[in-house]
Amino acid sequence: MSRIVATFFFVGLMKPAPGTWGSLAALPAFFALHVLGGPWLCVIGIVVAYALGHWATARETARVGIEDPGWIVIDEVAGQWVALLPLTFGAASVGVGIGALWPGWIAAFALFRLFDIWKPGPVGAVDRRGDVTGVMLDDIVAGAMAAICVILLAVIAHGAILL
Repeated sequence: MSRIVATFFFVGLMKPAPGTWGSLAALPAFFALHVLGGPWLCVIGIVVAYALGHWATARETARVGIEDPGWIVIDEVAGQWVALLPLTFGAASVGVGIGALWPGWIAAFALFRLFDIWKPGPVGAVDRRGDVTGVMLDDIVAGAMAAICVILLAVIAHGAILL
C-alpha cells in the first residue's frame, strides 16, 4: 500500500522525469476533487495527501535505503494541489467552472515545476533537512510559492483578486 501511495498509483514509475508525471497526474485528480466537493474538499485532499504521503515516504525510504527516490511523487501531488488552490477558491467565488480558469492551470503547473526543480530560498532550505518531512514539505513550500504567483498573475490579468 505504501508503494501505491508513494508512487501515486504507480505514476512515479513513469520515465523520464517522474516528478513531472506526478504533477501532471495531480491535475485531473484535483479537478475531480473540485467537482465533487469544491474548494474545501481540495483542502482536505491536500491534508490527506500530505499525511498519507509522509507515512508512505517514511516506509518506502526505509525499505530502499534512499533518502529521496525520484519515483516517490506523492510529494509532487500534494505540492501541485497547493499551487492550484487559488483556482478552486477563485472559481467558486465567481461562480464559474474551474476549467474556465485554464490559464491559471498552466501557470500553476509551470510555476510549481519551476520552484520544485530550482528549489529557491525556502524550498531548498526545507529540502536540505534530509528527512521525510523535508521530502514532503519542500513541495508544499514550492506549491505555496506557485500559488502566490498565480494570485499575482490573476491580479495582473484581471485587476482583482478572485479569492
